Amino acid sequence: MLWLCGTMLAYSQRIELKDLSAFRNPGNSWSLAENVVADLNGENVLKATKGEGILVNQSSAKKAGSDLFTVNEYGNVAVELDYLTTKGANSGIYLQGNYEIQIDDAWGLRNATSSNNGGIYQRWDDSKPEAEKGFGGVAPRQNASKAPGLWQHIKIVFQAPQFDASGKKTQNAKVISVVLNGVTIHENVELFGATRGAAGAEKATGPLRLQGDHGSVAFRNIVITALSDIPKSDQRGGADPIYIEAASNNMIRSFVDVQPGVRSVHAISVGGPEKTAYSYDLDNGTLLQGWHGDFIDATPMWDGRGNGTSRALGSVTRFTQKPVLAISKLANAQDKWVADTAGTGFRTKGYVLDKQERPTFKYSIYGTTVTDAVKVMENGQGLNREITIDNASKDLYFLLATASNIEEVSKGLYLVDDKSYYIQLADGTAKPVIRDVNGKKEMVVAIGSKLNYTILF
Repeated sequence: MLWLCGTMLAYSQRIELKDLSAFRNPGNSWSLAENVVADLNGENVLKATKGEGILVNQSSAKKAGSDLFTVNEYGNVAVELDYLTTKGANSGIYLQGNYEIQIDDAWGLRNATSSNNGGIYQRWDDSKPEAEKGFGGVAPRQNASKAPGLWQHIKIVFQAPQFDASGKKTQNAKVISVVLNGVTIHENVELFGATRGAAGAEKATGPLRLQGDHGSVAFRNIVITALSDIPKSDQRGGADPIYIEAASNNMIRSFVDVQPGVRSVHAISVGGPEKTAYSYDLDNGTLLQGWHGDFIDATPMWDGRGNGTSRALGSVTRFTQKPVLAISKLANAQDKWVADTAGTGFRTKGYVLDKQERPTFKYSIYGTTVTDAVKVMENGQGLNREITIDNASKDLYFLLATASNIEEVSKGLYLVDDKSYYIQLADGTAKPVIRDVNGKKEMVVAIGSKLNYTILF
């Protein structure tokens, strides 16, 4: 069974689309790959490694690709998949071939429109004469988009239009919900007619359509679930939400749950007008997470007795699975990372604010003082981090990432954790070491006196 807002969805058929055999006459712009890498600096550049598991569309202005249509047709349906865009790309997911959820490169936009990633194109009012119908759309509630070349995850629940025995439409189609990268961006959006560029007239069933004529894009983990019933969303009451905005630079101290059962008890979350924010663990000098979109849900912290935790309101990218020391003293780059602060002399010194009221964190460890300046990039596309050591030592190393996989895609640029985020090392940084530890990859680097890098997500 599937769940929507606490309500169970009954389904009659669930299909995973793993290759092109599920689609009608796929064009030659489509192929299968085991890996894809986009170019962050090059428009519409997507490199694919032949294999299985990923549907890849190579489309350009000189040689436009084609759309994919599933063989099977669906009425009420839940669609869940991952997609990856190139820089400047444009694509879309069409329910029944007619109703589009937009896909595009909206990385860093503060205010997304209906034509941006996750937006819904729609005809405003199908009851009016043709000349007066007009087209419009519904913008996502917030921009939950990630960078080109990173996997994005979307879940769509769709209710098909209904028709009487004569074929007259008696009920409009409806997008029940869209969840993009963990954020609900649409709920209960009525569709008064098909999107411009629809595959045909509205009807009770239709294929899933993946747009392929507006730029290179990749899809994977496509699951289509035909729904036999769509109950109303759960209307049970609860606490009024307590949201904290960050129209200007803002901070909040709280507990932060990194994952189920793992909690940072001395965390601070920092956000600002760029619509990008992060959480930092003061006990270890560790970046916990970053996100695009709205700032903080403090409801669990302040409602009633509260439990001390706050939650990010945007699309979260985790940088660690647990709070762990950012700096360790190692005999060499292969030495075991220090598990906790015992014997390190770690002591937090809090933080100082700059003229824009952004914090710079300070702590002492191994007899040296560390200054850790984490700043949101002006374009909102990620975080810049500069770590300064007042007493440089050759045996001090910094833990850049622990992940399932880490791949270098160009000099100093790394894709981390199944294309979850990028790490870009500043020019002149020592070559990091990527090592195998307990089935994971660790990327460590000698600090010297200063380390500067950027996290893009």
